[in-house]
Parts: sequence; C-alpha cells; structure tokens
Amino acid sequence: MRYRLTFVAGLAVGYVLGTRAGRERYEQLKKSARQLAQNPAVRNTAETAAQQGRQAAGKAYHAVSEKMGDHVPASVTQRVRSLRERNTNGAGEDDWGTTNT
Repeated sequence: MRYRLTFVAGLAVGYVLGTRAGRERYEQLKKSARQLAQNPAVRNTAETAAQQGRQAAGKAYHAVSEKMGDHVPASVTQRVRSLRERNTNGAGEDDWGTTNT
C-alpha cells in the first residue's frame, strides 16, 4: 500500500509540475528527446545493448532447457519452439524495431 500511495503522489506532483510548465516546455522536451534518440552514438549503444540482451537470453534459454529437460510441459515446449521458429524465419528484425547495422 505504501508503494501505491507513493506512486499516486508522484503522479500528482508530475501532473501539477507538467501543467505549470505548459505546452511550450513540453515541445522543448519533445524536441530534445527526438534529437537524443536520433543521435548515432545513442542508437549504436541501444542496438549493442539489445544485441547483448538477445545473446544473454539465448544462453539462458539453453542453460534452462538443459537443466529442465523433460520436466517442462509439452505445451510450453511447443510455444517456445514456435516463437523461436518465427524469429529465425522472419526478416531479421525484432519486435523492438531495431536494426542490425
């Protein structure tokens, strides 16, 4: 309950500060965020982090599947296989919209 109350209080403070800042400040923040997102260094860092995350997920998948073996229900195994096939047979893009450049 304490965390929920803290979250609601944070939302209220953010709303009040946001409405006082106005539309002009919102547009400034939006422009700055867009420039930051289009920065090549930021994009490369984000793509590198995404690639490392995919590699870590692959390693974790293999480690878990080796340890669990036949203890996983068939429905879960089938779902994981279908997801992996979809990703390997796809156009090479992931759900996050990043590129592999």
